[in-house]
Amino acid sequence: MKNIGLVLFDIDGVIRSVENSYRLSLRKTVCKFCGWEPSYIDIDNAKNEGIWNNDWDLSLEFIKRFIKKKNLNLEIPPRDEIVKCFEKFYFGGDPNKDSRYWSGFITNEELLVDKKFFDLLEKNGIIWGFVSGAESASAKFVLEKRLGLKSPPLISMGDAPDKPNPKGFINLSKKLLGDKFGSSNIPIGYVGDTIADIKTVMNAKKEIPSQKFISIGIAPPHLHSKSRLKERNSYEKNLQVAGADLILNSINELKNINFDLF
Repeated sequence: MKNIGLVLFDIDGVIRSVENSYRLSLRKTVCKFCGWEPSYIDIDNAKNEGIWNNDWDLSLEFIKRFIKKKNLNLEIPPRDEIVKCFEKFYFGGDPNKDSRYWSGFITNEELLVDKKFFDLLEKNGIIWGFVSGAESASAKFVLEKRLGLKSPPLISMGDAPDKPNPKGFINLSKKLLGDKFGSSNIPIGYVGDTIADIKTVMNAKKEIPSQKFISIGIAPPHLHSKSRLKERNSYEKNLQVAGADLILNSINELKNINFDLF
């Protein structure tokens, strides 16, 4: 089948739910250093600032803000101590060693898609890959070990500057399309759940205006319950204001995406 488009995915909040893993690690790390635990609303609000793609940096920022707000006589911890504490909560073991020995919050993660989802995308002429701020060990664990994808195209933490810098997104797109960019090329979409993800595509559009880029937003899983509908609507509105071309109700809607509408 002729390829009709390329879709790259964020991982956290799109491929897997991280409310009880990454976000819980963030909350517990902040609490460890300042005695206050941010809520999921606090985290969503911070993510909506569009610059906090790295949860280590956001953990540190929350600590700084809380110490300043409460005028506490506490020392701001060095970043490497934040990272060490966060990794202990998240992996519960050495991330460079076999995942069988991990006992942290990463074991709580719920998958939001299965391998058949990607098989169907391919069948429908859609090329796919992943651009994520997650550590390589975490990203490969979910993609290869849990989803069973073989050598999935991936940009993870350290492979490129943090989003919303579009370098990782652009580089992987080029790799998958053989350096072909421009108005005659197939559309390139990116699916993400944060404003930083939306801004990544907006920045790519500025850098390569001749290429059709599509910014696809989806609210994170914890906002999809009926009791949080108002919060979800507000969150999705923020994604649209940031520049999202399309908002998905479910990741499965991508199986039938019509690129001609953009």
